[in-house]
Amino acid sequence: MTTDPYAALAVSLRENAVRKTAEALAGVSAELGTITGSGLKLDSFKHEIQDYLVAEFPGTLKLPDVKLTGTVDGLKDSRDGAVSGQGNFSFEPSETEKALLTLRYQPGDRVLALPINGGNDAIVICRVVSGNG
Repeated sequence: MTTDPYAALAVSLRENAVRKTAEALAGVSAELGTITGSGLKLDSFKHEIQDYLVAEFPGTLKLPDVKLTGTVDGLKDSRDGAVSGQGNFSFEPSETEKALLTLRYQPGDRVLALPINGGNDAIVICRVVSGNG
């Protein structure tokens, strides 16, 4: 029985591509971790990562038309007298270009992170909280 060399080559190439794809994607999985006082501790990595990265989200901030009720303190009238009390505040829709959302984390915060460079570095994507809260 003769084996088709082209079929064998095609099978070998396909198996190699599947293996390389699995290896590439294996290093890109997100993990849970905890912010510590001096770094980031991933759940599946025994060492703390002290110099981790934090994702920033640039974009345009769009605020809708909103009406709020609140307390006014610290204002002065025309005779330099203090003004305080309850007030209604109306804000028109607005857009702010080049807005940047930078997330801040505290020790104990649970976070979603992407380990990179073999787990020696990580990018913190966001804080995670219970869906039952």
